[in-house]
Amino acid sequence: MTVTTDAKNGGGQAARPAEEDLVSLTIDGIGISVPKGTLVIRAAEQLGIEIPRFCDHPALDPAGACRQCIVEVEGQRKPMASCTITCTEGMVVKTQLSSPVAEKAQRGVMELLLINHPLDCPVCDKGGECPLQNQAMTTGDPETRFEGRKRTFEKPIPLSAQVLLDRERCVLCARCTRFSNQIAGDPIIEMVDRGALQQVGIGAGDPFESYFSGNTIQICPVGALTSAAYRFRSRPFDLVSSPGVCEHCAGGCGIRTDHRRGKVMRRLAEDVPEVNEEWICDKGRFGFRYAQQRDRLTMPLVRNAETGELEQTSWPEALEAAARGLTAGARRGAAVLTGGRLTVEDAYAYAKFARVALHTNDIDFRARVHSAEEAAFLASQVAGRGIDLDGTEGLTFGALEAAPAVLLVGFESEEEAPSVFLRLRKAHRKHGQRVFSLAGHITKGLAKTGGTLLPAAPGTETAWLEALASGSGLGPDGSAAREAIGAEGAVIVVGERLAGVTGGFTAAVALAGSSGARLVWIPRRSGERGAIETGALPGLLPGGRPADDARARREIAAAWGVAALPDRPGRDTGAIIGATAAGEIGALVTGGVEVADLPDPALARRALDTVAADGFLVSLELRPSEITDRAHVVLPVAAVVEKGGTFLNWEGRVRPFEPAVKPDQMTRRLVQTDSRALNMLADAMDVHLGLPDLPTIRAEIDGLEPWGGDLPLGPTATPVELPSPEPGEAVLAGHRMLLDQGLLQQGDAALAGTRHATVARLSAATAQEAGITDGQPLTVTGPTGSLVLPLAVTEELPDRVVWLPLNSTGGGVYSDLGAVPGTVVTIGATAVEEVNA
Repeated sequence: MTVTTDAKNGGGQAARPAEEDLVSLTIDGIGISVPKGTLVIRAAEQLGIEIPRFCDHPALDPAGACRQCIVEVEGQRKPMASCTITCTEGMVVKTQLSSPVAEKAQRGVMELLLINHPLDCPVCDKGGECPLQNQAMTTGDPETRFEGRKRTFEKPIPLSAQVLLDRERCVLCARCTRFSNQIAGDPIIEMVDRGALQQVGIGAGDPFESYFSGNTIQICPVGALTSAAYRFRSRPFDLVSSPGVCEHCAGGCGIRTDHRRGKVMRRLAEDVPEVNEEWICDKGRFGFRYAQQRDRLTMPLVRNAETGELEQTSWPEALEAAARGLTAGARRGAAVLTGGRLTVEDAYAYAKFARVALHTNDIDFRARVHSAEEAAFLASQVAGRGIDLDGTEGLTFGALEAAPAVLLVGFESEEEAPSVFLRLRKAHRKHGQRVFSLAGHITKGLAKTGGTLLPAAPGTETAWLEALASGSGLGPDGSAAREAIGAEGAVIVVGERLAGVTGGFTAAVALAGSSGARLVWIPRRSGERGAIETGALPGLLPGGRPADDARARREIAAAWGVAALPDRPGRDTGAIIGATAAGEIGALVTGGVEVADLPDPALARRALDTVAADGFLVSLELRPSEITDRAHVVLPVAAVVEKGGTFLNWEGRVRPFEPAVKPDQMTRRLVQTDSRALNMLADAMDVHLGLPDLPTIRAEIDGLEPWGGDLPLGPTATPVELPSPEPGEAVLAGHRMLLDQGLLQQGDAALAGTRHATVARLSAATAQEAGITDGQPLTVTGPTGSLVLPLAVTEELPDRVVWLPLNSTGGGVYSDLGAVPGTVVTIGATAVEEVNA
């Protein structure tokens, strides 16, 4: 099983266009043939000729705004901007290297750009990495003919809580506005006014709330746009840059971490054409300060049996206490809950620790809504497949972009996988890709990809998928979707939320089989894909081997050097929590699990209380949580930036990275990676885990042979009757927003300030039935409590369905209401006294 070496990420070389698709021209006396439609500035780049530019960007439509890239073209009366003219047969181009006319024009443009540009390089955040600064030295004149006073503006102007604008630095290149309009689909910032007064601006009361706003800072060629969180914090020459991989979603986006004296100062997008191209979302760019919080755990904690308080101790003492407790508690039963954000190596260590040290298959990474049907789907359709796993190309970002049609089921691209959203939007703009979504309403992301809504109340996705397969009972949009996904190269994307819909995965597999569309699963979290491959799932061993297959157990037992692996069927997260609450599990190990993410937080808290009182609980944590409050031993672990590892993205693409900073630099204490902590804990239990360091783990994973036996059967489901809410009731729907109350977003107030508004949604008919109007506060009541949110009447939402953001207010919907999507809840107008309270 090879999931820790990067084998195919290069993607090969593109085929050379046919001769009839090429044009030949001469640039500075050098002949070159390029595809039709190639810009002159791109052809020059192929020859190694660098033409100065500011507005030009290969991913943006040409603008010709700055005029810095002027060249001379024979036969033309005046110099032309090379970023806007395409190459033609026989064209003769002279750049500043061979044409005095082009050189003089470029110097003149530079002089004009610098007339009002402030002389604040010593304090400007862009100083040291500024194209204007560099090109002023190479293309500018040492003296200016301008003798007037430079224009000044109030500074900075906040475009949002995260992005600040210094107007006098702007060279009006329109990179930021073009990115926002074309790439992100958020036409919020524009060039306003005209002539000498032109500037970047936003509408009054219309902040730059885009999930991708940070990209405008990075592509700004001057210091006009800066980050509120980074402004005046450092200079580029003070920083050490380390390549990395984003830990926030399953995209596996390439990032660059800039740090100084062990502290991360900022993160930028790396140009990885096969994955994220050169864009990242704001969550990936700014969401790194969670590891720098004051409450960061830096020393092991052991609960004092006499006082009941957690006390700092040494690693040997903590490991000894944990080993004693787990050994004793495991006699009654043991389990491991890991969460979905682990690296491949750490997930592998948890899977091996569960089977070798605790002798159990009770391990699950799904700290979210899940089902046995989903587990069967993952085992039969996902495990062992992917671009770097099964020797085939697999479904990639590129294939998704090239697809003529995409059907989204239980998945909202902009909120749950931003890099996927950018590809869908790009495909819609470039070749008219058709996107269809089985969802409750048209989200911003769906609208920006030109998508068509197939309105589905919670639980009806199965019926929709079956109808798309059979062709019966479909309206115009459904018929169009059926026809579209039957085209060659079409894709069906299913998300993790489909686990909450009985029969959903079964119907999706059947639809893919009947239509010929390719089926792909895209989870929300970065570590879920790798957890499947490493066996952090009750029914799977590493490499997608079925845990109930005797041959598979023998193979892994031999590889791990143990006599046998446990053969008792493993329990999933829900069953583990239920068994723990019933006192059937006496030893529980958790790693990075947040109680509020679980589908039944109240039951989870009871389970934790039970094992805390009559068992043994060990938690591997970065920062304190509800589990920390109940744990007997807490082991502090390293953040992603402090360790090396691998993420396996949704494509099955290996995304390795190395540590940017050392743990003792950031925390001033010695924390451990999850895998090393588990290895030391196994040693204390007198069990040989054999995973002392990253190279050893990677070598062991790569040494596992691919599974050659039978695959598990596909998902099956028993039909269930859907709820029928009465007047005053509604079926709960919802998903998590990209920016919400997640723990990995804590620490950046500016990022939190750009979250989308938190609202509840009802159809117009349901709102009228409940006696509430748009904008009024709506009370939603579930089995354990209520929450109040302003109502946004949403026409396309099915009647008697209420949509809520799952983790954007209070303690989260699961905790506050005691309900998950598909549950019937009570809705009604909120009394004035309750609002005031």
